Amino acid sequence: MKIGIIGFGAAAIGFINEIKDSKNEITILERSKDIFSSSISGIRSDGKIFISNSMGGDIDISPVIQKEVVNFYIDKLSESDKKNVKTGTSFNRNSKFFNRFYSKGFEPVNADFWHIGTDQLGIVLKNIFDELSSKKNINFLFNRRVNDISLNDDSTINVKTQDENFNFDYVVVAAGRSGHKLVKSISGSYPELVLSNNIVDIGIRYELPDHLVEELNEEMYEFKVRLKTKTGYKVRTFCNNPSGFVVEEEYDDFVTVNGHSNSKVFSDNTNFAVLCSTSFTHPFNDPFGYGSYISKLANILAGDRKVLLQTYSDFLESKRTKKLGRVKPTLDEKKLSLGDINLALPRRIGISLTEFIEKLGEVMPGIAYPDNLLYAIEVKFYSNKINNNKFKNLKFIGDCSGHTRSIVYATSHGKIVGKKLIK
Repeated sequence: MKIGIIGFGAAAIGFINEIKDSKNEITILERSKDIFSSSISGIRSDGKIFISNSMGGDIDISPVIQKEVVNFYIDKLSESDKKNVKTGTSFNRNSKFFNRFYSKGFEPVNADFWHIGTDQLGIVLKNIFDELSSKKNINFLFNRRVNDISLNDDSTINVKTQDENFNFDYVVVAAGRSGHKLVKSISGSYPELVLSNNIVDIGIRYELPDHLVEELNEEMYEFKVRLKTKTGYKVRTFCNNPSGFVVEEEYDDFVTVNGHSNSKVFSDNTNFAVLCSTSFTHPFNDPFGYGSYISKLANILAGDRKVLLQTYSDFLESKRTKKLGRVKPTLDEKKLSLGDINLALPRRIGISLTEFIEKLGEVMPGIAYPDNLLYAIEVKFYSNKINNNKFKNLKFIGDCSGHTRSIVYATSHGKIVGKKLIK
């Protein structure tokens, strides 16, 4: 059987590892030019993996499978590099912070964390690629951007790239969140695939000195909390990076903001995302368009594909920031402009973010200091939730399926679908 895999990210890695020793002919079509520029957001940047039953996706994945995935990635490091992997547990039963957050209305999220670090991810990815590409039945094709997928009359599947056509007996779409346009194109031809498509997370990247949250970082490395605000929106922290760096995230026609940490090179600041989950009803059907519109507006205000930067006190007062205080940005100054984020954020989202940060400050006072920094926009897109039972030989796995939101869940999803195929 000829199997086509669209994209080489976490989900594809999980899937391929389950079928690599079969007699099937496996072809991976990856839009990037090589493995080092591969569009694998979570595996390319930061490399934070976790085991949790309350975040990471909406499919049921046992802790056993999650642990297998964690071990898989860690084992790709040398023994010396494994010593640089940081670990932590977010809000276990004995956490001294649990009641402090809970009493202020937060929902503390429990998870076990392993942080590989951006500087070690190249090693992990290269080792995975070398192992898989050595198999005679596995063929990697780079510089292949898939534009459309359709079912042929003989039940095979046609995959169309920018200048080639491929026919496969079985196709797995594992294009990650960046594959939203492809998924939208396919679901436009087969609307019965879509279960729902109404969620997008919009917010900011927050940065403050390490010493203000040192106690929190030392206990759990990554703290995860959620809060239902007075507006009705749920707001959460995401991707905490002690001694980390703020970075740009590139899309075709706009830029957003993100953050990461290394295993050996550090800053004096901690950064994390504060994201507001927005869920819409009919006739809304374009969460990507909504999030990208707000991101583009921030880029317009910042000019030249830059992101906006503002102090927390100026954000509260809706004043354009003209001068920074004690906190120095870790993002390259050539990639940012001082401004007023309120001009880009919808009012209801801005109010929700403010309430969240103020309450964080009640638990850890330094979090709400006036000269802490906000970068905008940070956005997390969710693909349409796909019905994988519709077609026997066309499956969507990982974040592009709309059912996962993490490296571990995406990889696990690929493993589950791969196991079913082999059986």
